[in-house]
Amino acid sequence: MIRASIDDMLSGKESRYALVIGVAKRARAIAQNFEDEGIITDEKPVLLAIDEFKSHKFNIIEPDTDE
Repeated sequence: MIRASIDDMLSGKESRYALVIGVAKRARAIAQNFEDEGIITDEKPVLLAIDEFKSHKFNIIEPDTDE
């Protein structure tokens, strides 16, 4: 099992909840893309999504709550 550090994926102000939601949405998009293109793979969409967030291909953007 791949263990990614949450601190490595968070770049400061993002919450863990936002990270979980972002990874879940990205994993669903990856799974849908695989289904649409007929790709069969042993790789799990969640692990692919975690790797993308860990390598900062995607970032979480949260609204400012200072207002």
